[in-house]
Amino acid sequence: MSSRKTLTNVTRRSFVAGAAAGITAPMIVPRNVLGQGQTPPSEEFGGALIGCGGRGNGTFGCLGPNVRKLAQCDVKFKDKADNKTFYTDFRRVLERDDIDVVAIATHPGWHALISIAAMEAGKDVVCEKPMCRFISEGRAVADAEKRYGRVFQIERKGGYKPNLTRKIFESGLLKNCDSVYIRRGGFKVKNWSGKVAYNVQDVPANLDWDMYCGPAPLRPFNAHRNGGSHRGYWDYEGGGLGDMAHHHLHGVAYEFGRDMTSPVEIIPHAPPAHPEACGLWGWCELKYADGFTLVLESGEWGEGYDRLKPKNTSSGDLLKMLSEEDRKKLDEMPDPEQLPYFPEAIRTRQQTASHAERSHRVATIYHLANVAFRCGRPLQFDPDTEQIVGDEEANRLVNQPMRAPWRL
Repeated sequence: MSSRKTLTNVTRRSFVAGAAAGITAPMIVPRNVLGQGQTPPSEEFGGALIGCGGRGNGTFGCLGPNVRKLAQCDVKFKDKADNKTFYTDFRRVLERDDIDVVAIATHPGWHALISIAAMEAGKDVVCEKPMCRFISEGRAVADAEKRYGRVFQIERKGGYKPNLTRKIFESGLLKNCDSVYIRRGGFKVKNWSGKVAYNVQDVPANLDWDMYCGPAPLRPFNAHRNGGSHRGYWDYEGGGLGDMAHHHLHGVAYEFGRDMTSPVEIIPHAPPAHPEACGLWGWCELKYADGFTLVLESGEWGEGYDRLKPKNTSSGDLLKMLSEEDRKKLDEMPDPEQLPYFPEAIRTRQQTASHAERSHRVATIYHLANVAFRCGRPLQFDPDTEQIVGDEEANRLVNQPMRAPWRL
């Protein structure tokens, strides 16, 4: 991004200005000036909300009770932006030394770019789901979390108590697994379908439409592309699957160890997809290298899924797949670590339970399903290179172009 050098320089300023402010007000010392493992003496964090629509306040609440909202940024603030409390450009927010943590609740086309810029600027991040709009964005966020040593969380996801099933998969002892897990319904496919034709409307006076579109193509304005119904357009999200799948899959991926790798074979069942508007789909079968199969079924189009039946998803079933020797090894292993939620993580400098690498692997599941729906054919995926095997058209949806000047 063009602002990276400026953002980096800003975050390296000393906290002299903050200390001076503390003479007349309670001091909020930004965590980024104290270094890893340090806690601000005030026990209060300065926070910013970027994206103040329907999910904004809920996402900000995930930052925790000791965060004071110092700034709000939204592209619909053209009529009241003062670059002190209200902003239309997130980059101006990230320049502030008194902002420690950021909640991001824009449309998902912005999630990755703002998350990366915020972490580079020394901020910890809670991001609304979905994590990103396409697979290479998720990889870039996961890499940024590691590179900048920041804390990242997807909304309230996490807090899962480690169980025996998780321990089995995390141990690496189960090399081959014929388990089948089927998730039926709850994807709001019809609710979040886009319009294939719409009238051009005047842009509201308070809305910065160019900034709203951001890295997406600058389409003519229509109210259905703005607000909650933006979910129905590939430019900004991924339909009901992109919106709802993280809810349904994050816990499943954790329990069955699907947050450590990605599917290798994707079989879709859906009508032809529209190039701009997200539409209906029936089901998608995703198979992993170890044999585990995950099925997503919408129940909103076509015949139901009947290729496989659910099986071997209990810990008892999985234990039977291990040899006696491996079961003894499992007993001797420590239980998986339970990672914290964001408010604790920003004090202890631990990863959260929905850290970026884990969340990226979860997001890759439903992004692959959407790529298969859009291409209308089965796909092979390499979890290491994170590329579709032998399919250039599909790979263009894995790593999509961005409108200048925006880039990963």
